[in-house]
Amino acid sequence: MEREDRTAPSLAEIEELALRALADVPERLRRHAQHVVIRVEEFPDEETEREMELESPFDLLGLYRGIDLTRKSVADAPQDVDTVLLFRRPLLDYWCETGCGLYELVRNTLIHEIGHHFGLSDDDMDRLESQD
Repeated sequence: MEREDRTAPSLAEIEELALRALADVPERLRRHAQHVVIRVEEFPDEETEREMELESPFDLLGLYRGIDLTRKSVADAPQDVDTVLLFRRPLLDYWCETGCGLYELVRNTLIHEIGHHFGLSDDDMDRLESQD
């Protein structure tokens, strides 16, 4: 998404980037995340800020909410929908501060949160990224 004007991308535009990024995830992984809902919100809510002990709502780019695949059972009664939340304002702030591409930032955040859906910890993902 190339922008000629100086207006910040909307929630819908960030969601469009996330959906495009999801389509780029290899099919063998994407099929296991097909029921994960992707939502874009301005900021994490106050409860999330407290739970995660954030110093600022700008400290969190995305969040996975749900039961990861390593803990799910077909015998379990369905609970809430597994959701990846992307936070528009923190993403835009990080984008402006770093100069990285917005699509790449959204894609990396989305993939990181989908990693939690697969049961990977932040340390697991750091190890995988350092192997590249």
